[in-house]
Amino acid sequence: MKDLPGRAHVVVIGAGIVGSSIVRHLAELGWRDILLVDKGPLPEPGGSTDHASNFVFPVDHSKEITELTLDSLRQYTALGVLTQCGGIEVARTPERLQELRRRRTSAEAWGVDAELINPAQVKQHMPWIREDLLLGGFHTPTGAIVDAVRAGELMRGRAVELGALQVADRTEVTGLAVHSGTRGDIPGRVRAVETDRGWVEAEHVVVACGVWSPQIAALAGASIPLVPAVHQMMDLGPIPELAATEEWISVPLVRDMDARMYARQRGADLELGSYAHRPILHEPADIPPLGARGQDSPTQMPFTEEDFGPQLAQARSLYPELLGEHGREGVGATHAINGLLSLTADGAPLLGETAEVRGLWSAAAVWIKEGPGVGRAVAEWMTTGASELDVHGADITRVTRHGRTRRHVRARAAEGFPKVYGIAHPREQWSSSRPMRTSPFQPRTHALGGEYYEVSGWERPQWYAANAPLVAEYAGRIDLRVHEWDTRWWSPIIEAEHLAMRERAAMFDLTAFSIIDVTGPAALEAVQWMAVGDVDCAEGRVVYTPLLDVRGGFRSDLTIVRLGRHHFRVITGAADGARDLAWLRRHLATDLDDGRVVIQDLTSATCAVGLWGPHARRIVQTLTDDDLSDEGFRFGTAREVVLAGIPTLMVRISYVGDLGWEIHLPVEQGLALWDALWEAGRPHGLIAAGGGVYGTTGRLEKAHRLFGAELAPDRGPVEAGLALPKVKEADFLGKDAYLLARGQEPTSVLCTLALTGGGVAAPRFPTGNEPVLDEDGLPLVDGHGRRSYITSAGPAPSLGRYVMLAYLPPERAMAGARLQVEYLGARLPAEVLAVGRTAPFDPEHARVKG
Repeated sequence: MKDLPGRAHVVVIGAGIVGSSIVRHLAELGWRDILLVDKGPLPEPGGSTDHASNFVFPVDHSKEITELTLDSLRQYTALGVLTQCGGIEVARTPERLQELRRRRTSAEAWGVDAELINPAQVKQHMPWIREDLLLGGFHTPTGAIVDAVRAGELMRGRAVELGALQVADRTEVTGLAVHSGTRGDIPGRVRAVETDRGWVEAEHVVVACGVWSPQIAALAGASIPLVPAVHQMMDLGPIPELAATEEWISVPLVRDMDARMYARQRGADLELGSYAHRPILHEPADIPPLGARGQDSPTQMPFTEEDFGPQLAQARSLYPELLGEHGREGVGATHAINGLLSLTADGAPLLGETAEVRGLWSAAAVWIKEGPGVGRAVAEWMTTGASELDVHGADITRVTRHGRTRRHVRARAAEGFPKVYGIAHPREQWSSSRPMRTSPFQPRTHALGGEYYEVSGWERPQWYAANAPLVAEYAGRIDLRVHEWDTRWWSPIIEAEHLAMRERAAMFDLTAFSIIDVTGPAALEAVQWMAVGDVDCAEGRVVYTPLLDVRGGFRSDLTIVRLGRHHFRVITGAADGARDLAWLRRHLATDLDDGRVVIQDLTSATCAVGLWGPHARRIVQTLTDDDLSDEGFRFGTAREVVLAGIPTLMVRISYVGDLGWEIHLPVEQGLALWDALWEAGRPHGLIAAGGGVYGTTGRLEKAHRLFGAELAPDRGPVEAGLALPKVKEADFLGKDAYLLARGQEPTSVLCTLALTGGGVAAPRFPTGNEPVLDEDGLPLVDGHGRRSYITSAGPAPSLGRYVMLAYLPPERAMAGARLQVEYLGARLPAEVLAVGRTAPFDPEHARVKG
């Protein structure tokens, strides 16, 4: 276009597959005055959309990524740019073969057609492969190759046809103008985009420019924390056997997982891609402009041959007929690049409105296989406030302040690159960029031999080596795990700590809780609008409540304490704190701007100890003259209590299902309180217990839900068994959808299952995301077409069972119903132990309220 418009409703920066998909979906949702800008020439803008291998492998262990991929496959098919060729992952080692069995269970859980095949069957699909090097394969017939550049053209064309879009290529963004917030803690709002061709006023700006996204976001004072990383690619040819097929692709894509590389036909060539080389990270500012160094595209960096040598040897060994063991006359490298892609600290995309600037949206770190699905999700999110697909795990506001730093992102990206084709255990921990956030109790937890797991930077003890003698004490009541995969990132000490808590008492380091105070003259109105539960209650009351989105799906699951007339304290999980803080600020923006509401993040100023067990009251009562009896301190209340001379806020609730309190206090007094509680607890057999009890065994025995597992935007309170007996009169976000769901029969019911294979001697131990089947081995599907799968799993030592949570169709949600759980290729018999919110352990909650 010759002249830029002076104003647009939304400016999308980046015309790759993601940006093009966003403008298409925005247009179809009714948006007009859309401007798409890109610094490269169209139709090939010069990013990863140009050089990517463009294959879509439909199965991921993440339900979120799989659903985005499946939606993208449907869109690519509708556009006519997809060639279905199938995909095969092959195993050379027993460890990889087990991982392929796990991939098969993920496919079953998410409803993707897939099968395990033997080496001879692999060769039937790919005739030139050496089957003697293989132990087996994982085949997905819906794997495909797509033309992402053509897809982008068609998507942009659709938006233009609707009269919604203007496209400006060869246009560089040089600045973003932002209206500052009235206070330093209030995000500003984007108001205009500066380009090398002039200014464009805009109410919304979407950054969808891949590896350049951090640079663009920084122009507005925001962060999109990703790092450009090299993925090496080489085309070898011409190969007579492939040329003879006279097809662009005639055989499945093959992922040689143990060699961390893939191979796909590209006409007469065989394209090889590697994830086995050293991590090669770049800076966005160092990516050369179009045409520099003779590159076809800025993201096609010069090939470093020395990094590719081992992978080329692996490929020659696996495809000797095509490539020759030591080379083949006439077959050489026709194209070789160090292609750039975007890596994040946790491997997930960065989607949604940024925490720092309102109206500035991110759609970054997205792969070709997810592009159209992400485009639809972001467009729906911008339009209605929520997307049909659950993308909460990709929400950019999940990233904490330390997680946005260049040092952290680069460290985690370097560690994560080998995991792209690696075997990652569901409980596996990161080792880089640690420790980052530590509790004031760490000197004591370290002395007790704490095994630390990290979440949002916090180092949290998962179990304590000092409690190892308890394993012998409770030996007959602890599961014996004999398979290495089941023992990985787990300890029997967890179950021993659990039983000691149930019999005596245990204290927990809960400093990782995120603490958010909401105050001001409109605080009640603000919190009422956000919460499903009624927070217009007496001071000192504790309200456990979901937060919903406009569709009625879970946005969070937390506790709110009314501390005063205009003072509310929000207590939420460490993994959810940054996202919840951004959610509150976004939806209370008007009240924040005029000063009627003040939101303070007190997480780094406070710490917390959890104290639970039948002896908890006796222990804590020795430290105060306050009446802590059941009559003097009722369950579900909170109040300030001086313990051992230290002012604290004691909150009487329990996530682990026993008598006790969360005790919150200033961080500088934490160590003194820990020592006082420890000394007072000695006569009562007090132990320190870790997150394995708090987040797994104790939680699951009480059927307590967890956000991100049982609770997510694609589920609502009715299905989850969290619908309240009465609906409060005050309006709240998501109320209409919540009322609609309450008036209908649920399509699924959250239940507790238990393995039936021999009591405490369970043969195997599911970790979550495994499919739930009927007695005949058929998948369970609800009225919305969703399959049943395990959302959480772990031991219930008090019951001598191994328990799991899963959503089941209503006709299967009956206590005693017989089912199966598929785990690593085995079918484990199971039964429904409890339906809905009923707790398998202490269902009357007598221990908690006694």
